[in-house]
Amino acid sequence: MNSYKNPLEERYSSEEMLFNFSHNNKFQNWRKLWIALAEIEKDLGLDITDEQIAELKANAENIDYEKAAEYEKKFRHDVMAHVHAYGDVAPSAKGIIHLGATSAFVGDNTDLIQIRDGLLILKKKLVNVMKNLSDFAIQYKDLPTLGFTHFQPAQLTTVGKRATLWLQSLVLDIEELDFFLETLRFRGVKGTTGTAASFLELFNGDYSKVKHLDKELSKRFGFEKVFGVSGQTYDRKIDAKVVALLGNIAQSAHKFTNDLRLLQNLKEIEEPFEKNQIGSSAMAYKRNPMRSERIGALAKYVMSLTTSSAMVASTQWFERTLDDSANKRLTIPQAFLAVDAILLIWNNIMNGIVVYPNRINKHIMEELPFMATEYIIMEEVKAGGDRQEIHEVIRVHSMEASKQVKEEGKENDLIERILNDHSLKLDKSKLKEVLDPKNFIGFAPIQTEEFIANEVQPIIDANQDLIGLEADLKV
Repeated sequence: MNSYKNPLEERYSSEEMLFNFSHNNKFQNWRKLWIALAEIEKDLGLDITDEQIAELKANAENIDYEKAAEYEKKFRHDVMAHVHAYGDVAPSAKGIIHLGATSAFVGDNTDLIQIRDGLLILKKKLVNVMKNLSDFAIQYKDLPTLGFTHFQPAQLTTVGKRATLWLQSLVLDIEELDFFLETLRFRGVKGTTGTAASFLELFNGDYSKVKHLDKELSKRFGFEKVFGVSGQTYDRKIDAKVVALLGNIAQSAHKFTNDLRLLQNLKEIEEPFEKNQIGSSAMAYKRNPMRSERIGALAKYVMSLTTSSAMVASTQWFERTLDDSANKRLTIPQAFLAVDAILLIWNNIMNGIVVYPNRINKHIMEELPFMATEYIIMEEVKAGGDRQEIHEVIRVHSMEASKQVKEEGKENDLIERILNDHSLKLDKSKLKEVLDPKNFIGFAPIQTEEFIANEVQPIIDANQDLIGLEADLKV
């Protein structure tokens, strides 16, 4: 308890994402890369024996971290520390570990594996958020609610239609995520400055063998695309792009939670509140939107990281500098861990979200009379009235009704005022019929159905194997 613990590990992120960026996963991937390198080099004619490869494989998970730490303290080089630690447990293969490679061979390729696998973990959670939001949108596609511009009452929409706005952001995010995965390139085998000069001697100048080694190794790790050129490292724009993608997902989540927190203040929609949950240590009645606020806090952090990765990408010197390393160790894993937590919490919210139709209707009826004034003016004109004179009559009534609501705290009585104004000629019984909120929601239900059917459902259908997720919170 006397040293700092990362709250992303302790409080928020899933075990699968924590494993993805764990020491074991990282250094086991290093050893898998060394084994694959040796196997392909052997196939290409280098003097490497089956016994050496067998010993490497037998000790792939036999990592002595204490010994590696001792070597790193001595050499001040993490890759060479692990080369020596691996050689200690696989002595017959010691001389062919890392043959012809540079540090970025294991470091960068492993980073790319973790980025790819991390995005696949996030995609599952993202698809489940979309499924939950989609179901919510369809369930409430016909339920009228106040629409807001500038957080001022505007025309009506529906609860379901509003949910499609949250979904629209996620459609853009998952399209970007899929495109990133489709175009992600492996670093492969490029040598110290990207020229593969170290392999010139090994393969007696046979460039075709270097190309084969590069592509074959990349395929073994699930990458069809390989960087055609590189310096010592892969282009750091990859890091900037993936953190920007994670930042975009964080933006979408933050927008959702801002809206939900406002709706919870209005007591129209609430995030889950558990039986024994305490909202405030002082105020026993409080039902704080802690899940939404947690998403907001994590989202702000992720969005702040996008600048860090962009600065690293833009300030690399020539074939490489090492001022990216410490930054990458912090930024990439923590951005993934935070977005992982965000999507877990979002799914948790959607699994228990509560809607209060009566409260929603109460707010509608407080504003609907004002929204009906345009209809009233049109009906009066149809009945032969003068548009400007009628507008003035309605304006005066509206101001008086507004004054009564704001200054006296009374109900909106605009419709009663209009009904009692004998100068107006409109059909009073028809006016009451018109004041059904569903007459003011436009094409919201149809738009919701079409959007889900045309843009969201195809994504869900294409990822059916990802549907289903435990979304319990750690704390």
